[in-house]
Amino acid sequence: MIIPATPYPVVAFSGRECHPSNSHTNRSYRTVAAGLLSRRRDLLKITPKKNSYYIKLNSSARRSISHLAASSVDQTQESNLPDEISRSIEQALAVRTCTWNWRGYRVRYQCAGSEGPALVLVHGFGANSDHWGKNITFLAKSHRVYSIDLIGYGYSDKPNPRDVGIGSFYTFETWASQLNDFCSDVVKDEAFFICNSIGGLVGLQAAVMDPQVCKGIVLLNISLRMLHIKKQPWYGRPFIRSFQSLLRNTEVGKVFFRAVATEKSVKSILCQCYYDTSKVTDELVEKILIPGLEPGAADVFLEFICYSGGPLPEELIPQVKCPVIVAWGDKDPWEPIELGKAYGEFDTVEEFVTLPNVGHCPQDEAPELVNPLVVNFVARHSS
Repeated sequence: MIIPATPYPVVAFSGRECHPSNSHTNRSYRTVAAGLLSRRRDLLKITPKKNSYYIKLNSSARRSISHLAASSVDQTQESNLPDEISRSIEQALAVRTCTWNWRGYRVRYQCAGSEGPALVLVHGFGANSDHWGKNITFLAKSHRVYSIDLIGYGYSDKPNPRDVGIGSFYTFETWASQLNDFCSDVVKDEAFFICNSIGGLVGLQAAVMDPQVCKGIVLLNISLRMLHIKKQPWYGRPFIRSFQSLLRNTEVGKVFFRAVATEKSVKSILCQCYYDTSKVTDELVEKILIPGLEPGAADVFLEFICYSGGPLPEELIPQVKCPVIVAWGDKDPWEPIELGKAYGEFDTVEEFVTLPNVGHCPQDEAPELVNPLVVNFVARHSS
């Protein structure tokens, strides 16, 4: 965008105008505006008008601008305002970490952005909302973005499934209810679900359970659920159930979890599912591992790996009423793209997108491919 030069700019902050005059405060506002226009256009919505610039900011950013402009006392300080206000706006629009109470459980979520369609990002097995760190800020430029820790994962509570008092707690129905309630209580609006791996089944199940909530779904390497009981030969099913019981009810399961929940093991697993292993940084390993060491994480882990029932993607996709796009990293060793392409044949799926040289977690490995894909899909269905 080229901002036309004008000797008499009017800078409007969400409808509040500051006209040019000889006042020191208004000179400061103009200095701030000039800095914003030249340095941080990516953070703002700027509409050029005749002899004016209209810059839309949230209330926190406006307060920062007012404070800095009013406190400027000399020309030297004014010259530093663009840098200061850039930092203030970055802070105002930064990703915020919040807590939501769901059915008595504490749920962590992250959010950013104040305008545009709502997006809810849903992570995969063993992950958490931090796995969307390369997406939230970019998408928040033109959307209200929320990234949630599903119950049992990340920094959300991890109730022991044996204490909940129902047959199974960590199921797609439970997480789908959580997702729909989150949209009702926190987002307070319809939302697009952007989902990776098992998060795709959560998003699909939520859309089936309450079609009014979801406006569209982006599925990134959705789990094929190859270990589902329906996909096992009949003669192997009794052995599978016996093995699951062994993991759940004996010390074998805890020993298995302790072997997996180490820095070395987590890095090895991530290097399997990322095609570009240079993206498997120590920071990423830490983001996945640390919340997985919290009390209760072992019980959640064992409960889910023994969860071989519930819905399959091919059962849910035909039931959803909203548009769906499926994107697949073609180097995914866990969910082969050859099998995933079958999902593109459903009437509800408007497009199947191949992501070249990408593994199981495209949002983190190749955000430069995923972020524009999400933006374009949402734009098509936001009317």
